[in-house]
Amino acid sequence: MKVSAGISKINGEVFAPSSKSYTHRAITIASLSDKCVIHRPLLSADTLATVRACEAFGASVDRREDTLIVRGSGGKPNVPDNVIDVANSGTTLRFMTAISAVVKGVTVLTGDSSIRTRPNTPLLDVLNSLGIEAYSTRGNGCAPLVVRGGLNGGTAAIDGSISSQFISALLIACPLTTGDTVIHIKGDLKSRPYVDVTIELLRQAGVEIIVEENGSISFIIPANQTYDLREYTVPGDFSSASYLLAAAAITGSTVAVKNLFPSKQGDVEIINVLRSMGADISWDMEEGIVRVTGSKKLKGTTFDAGATPDLVPTIAVLAACAEGVTVIGNAEHVRYKETDRLHAMAVELTKMGVSIKEERDSLTITGGELRGAEVHGWHDHRIVMSLAIAGMVAGNTTIDTVESVDISYPGFFEDMRSLGADLKVC
Repeated sequence: MKVSAGISKINGEVFAPSSKSYTHRAITIASLSDKCVIHRPLLSADTLATVRACEAFGASVDRREDTLIVRGSGGKPNVPDNVIDVANSGTTLRFMTAISAVVKGVTVLTGDSSIRTRPNTPLLDVLNSLGIEAYSTRGNGCAPLVVRGGLNGGTAAIDGSISSQFISALLIACPLTTGDTVIHIKGDLKSRPYVDVTIELLRQAGVEIIVEENGSISFIIPANQTYDLREYTVPGDFSSASYLLAAAAITGSTVAVKNLFPSKQGDVEIINVLRSMGADISWDMEEGIVRVTGSKKLKGTTFDAGATPDLVPTIAVLAACAEGVTVIGNAEHVRYKETDRLHAMAVELTKMGVSIKEERDSLTITGGELRGAEVHGWHDHRIVMSLAIAGMVAGNTTIDTVESVDISYPGFFEDMRSLGADLKVC
């Protein structure tokens, strides 16, 4: 499916969708508890993949209006009856691979063509070092994956530079082991806020995670723990809200985005980025409202993507519309998402007349005047939404593979049109 974007100036109020990251974690942890009511979950392609996977391990999940009622396994997940298909959800794959390690049996996990190219070697290596048989059927670290469970704890080290999802997965699964587990992080822990979100929800479920930081990071996970998440309300998603806020800033309009309260989400950093670029932005934390007025020209900035890789496509578009040079650095891990997002944004914004220098771990973008073009969405929700915003500035732009927004923000185009964006299915 394709969408055409015309020059737009958006105004009004809109609710941010609920957080995908929190929803994944709440469903997974609830499935290991007894019974939990989850309010305001994000029901997207990715989170529904997590629902199906948790059901495969023995949980039941009932949807009632804006609520999920999860009856979990009480910390005793079953061996799945069939292969678990995670579709396009990397989070689901990593979380369920770790849970497979504590199941006394064999689990097979796979996904779509994109998932079957995404790396999992660090997680598989850790599980094998802890005495579990876990391997890629093609020997390349990518799905399909096979895991023979029976994890009993132990001590292991993992590279933290590729994906924080590996660490989050271990933190969720290892409290079920019969022996204590210690995970040492080698190198930098990229996307650290996502690990903090995981620990936040685990602690709400009564699970103890001990974090030691003495030059390096280690996680100590006591054994034989019980999950007791009974009720949880999912906060708004700053990752998804970043597109709304960026669109307001670059189209010279005023937009209020609601349902954005303080949380552990790293992508709240979009507020500081917009401020650094000269946008008029305010955040009422008590009311959960972020308001942006794009009344002046943005200027280039420097952005370290280490903790917040999902913001890179949004900031690349902001940089393309700003005066001067923007450097997005410490970003090599952004290449291991649904697609190589550094390369994708460099290729597509170049089509729109933007000067971009792509290096292994960075983009250097010189802002200018965008021109309309036919651009490729790379079957990646974040690429599509960012290019749609660019098209609202350039006009006469067509983006393909736009159905991928269902991964994280199914209502994206409807919300943008409700604010006055000229976005049409073609």
